[in-house]
Amino acid sequence: MQLAFWVRRAHKWIGLVIGVQALLWMISGLYMVVVPLEVIHGDHLAHVPTERLNPTNTRITQAHLHERYPGITAIRIKSLLGKEVYEIKQGTQATLVDATTGAKISPLDRQDIVALADAAYAGEGSIRGVEWITKAPREVGSRPVPLWAVHYDEPGRTTLYFSPYTGDLVARRHELWRWFDFLWMFHIMDYEERENVNNMLLRVAAISGLVFALSGAWLLIYSFNRRRQA
Repeated sequence: MQLAFWVRRAHKWIGLVIGVQALLWMISGLYMVVVPLEVIHGDHLAHVPTERLNPTNTRITQAHLHERYPGITAIRIKSLLGKEVYEIKQGTQATLVDATTGAKISPLDRQDIVALADAAYAGEGSIRGVEWITKAPREVGSRPVPLWAVHYDEPGRTTLYFSPYTGDLVARRHELWRWFDFLWMFHIMDYEERENVNNMLLRVAAISGLVFALSGAWLLIYSFNRRRQA
């Protein structure tokens, strides 16, 4: 009798924990189904304007670029704020170079980033702050820093993140995305950023599920035996 009491109690508490996690799975899964993925990505809030290159423009040669910037591994020409620029890579480091003069123009300053944000932003808010970030917040993940963060004063609390070295819009973040990220953490049981803690939580969940199943099976057999004896 005493063993059955403790097995039943353990089964109930483990079932409660599993039930709470199952409820979180359903809530988070419902959110992911209801809110379209393109909305989560913020495609409606910002777009990257495409500017065509003028083939008649005078540009410095790639040979001149290699001479001036040794160790170039990649070259790309693009239009940025109405000006043609080369994006060159030296190893992992990207640099913007004026396509006409060959002068280095990165990292981009605050004024340039505000202009890029104005060109990309498609919402109805206005800029409430521009921040130079040297430590990546959770919402931009493993994207390399430093970054420029442009914050908007609208209900969705939109933030656009730009690379100061390429001028690229690297991330769009808003409240629906942040709720998605929060619920996704519960959905995949990613309660800590450290991998060893996540592995431990997964082991605990597996063991708990096994104990729940075994204890339920034992109680089922126990109850049948009790009925036969009665």
